[in-house]
Order: sequence, then C-alpha cells, then structure tokens
Amino acid sequence: MSTGNPIQLSLSVKLSDEATFSNFYAGPNELVVKAVRALADPQSNPADDVLYLWGACGSGRSHLLQAACHHMAEAGGLAMYLPLADMIEHGPVLFEGMEEVDLLCLDELDAVVGHAHWQEALFHLYNRLRERGGHLLLAADSPPRSMALDLPDLTSRLGWGLVLQMQALDDLGKQEVLKLRAEGRGLQLSDEVARYMLSRGARGMGELFAALEKLDQASLQAKHRLTIPFVKRIMDW
Repeated sequence: MSTGNPIQLSLSVKLSDEATFSNFYAGPNELVVKAVRALADPQSNPADDVLYLWGACGSGRSHLLQAACHHMAEAGGLAMYLPLADMIEHGPVLFEGMEEVDLLCLDELDAVVGHAHWQEALFHLYNRLRERGGHLLLAADSPPRSMALDLPDLTSRLGWGLVLQMQALDDLGKQEVLKLRAEGRGLQLSDEVARYMLSRGARGMGELFAALEKLDQASLQAKHRLTIPFVKRIMDW
C-alpha cells in the first residue's frame, strides 16, 4: 500500500472503542446488521461487495461502519473508515490508494453533493476497488437517487449494490440502547432511570450518549449509583 499523504490523513481518523457489533442494539435493523457483518467478515462470501446504508441521523449508521472496521481488523484484514464531512477540506486526493484496503467505509456521503471533483474521484475509486475485489460500505441520509449528485454514472454505481434503509428507534429502543451502552461502561441503568433520561433530556442518541458519559464520570467520582434524584442533580433537570 502507498504510504503517502492520503493514507496518513486517513489513518488519523480514530475509531470509537464503543462502536462494536456487540455494543449495538439492532432492534428493527437486524437485517441491516446481518448484511454489514457479512460484508466485514473475510471468511464470508456476501452476494454484494457494495452495501449502501441510509436513514435519519442517529439511526446508528456511523456506529455500524466503525464496527465493521473493528471486525475486519480483528480478523486480520485491512479496513478504513472515513467520515467525509470531516475530510472534504483535504480534497479528493485522499482517495488515492484507497482501493488497496479490504473494506472501505465511507460515512456522511452527502458531503460530496455539490462537489463535482469529489464525485468523479469517488466514481473512479468505486471502479478500482471493485476490480481489486475489495468491499465498500457507504452511509448517507438518503438513498442514491435522492442525493442530487452531479454525476449520473456515480448515482447509478451507488445503486448497483445492496441499498438498505436503517429504521429509527422508538423510545423503547432508545431505552435499550442506553442500558446496553451503560452496561458496557460497568454501570447499572434501570428501566426507570432510562425512561427518566428520555423524558427530561434531549432525545437524539448523540445527546443521550453525552449525558451518559457525564453521568458515568459523576458516578465514579461520587461513588453513587444512578438513581433519578442523582441524575436530576447532575444534569440539572
């Protein structure tokens, strides 16, 4: 693999330690998780070597892309995760040499809308990666034909593989996600406290995870379990 600047830039993207398959609540997205797992498993032979995920923000797309990278790396393969919204300033030269990886995960694909040079580079990368037998995992807010891309051939390519919609979680699902994430941190989060957090705080998963992080730190410092009065005091609700 090339060791030039593009690869070095990509390596600066750190995967979240918590973004694993075991730490993901599938809920209504069991088939999506199964498809991502198959794509990220060097021993499997998925029917499609390109998988495109779309859905509302907070549906877990970024978590799954990073989990796929962790899984591929643990199996001895080479995986790369690129959140394109954070990479757009570096220019499409970032894609040079990316066809060498076994699994390339491109998150926030919507960032290339309005950037014709990025779209052309992505089109050529797509072709190079498939020629080498690599796998491509993509995530965006909307399906390929709703992205308003300037390059019709790229729109067509993105729809060639498996296109799956991720379903947003209802309150019960969010509650289960919070409990699972808390368990991974060694915290006991009761249904009652999880419901309280959903009823009083911001309802987006990012905000809920941030609240859980704050409560985890406070719980460690105070050596206090998570109760509604404790959560209320720490979060100033």
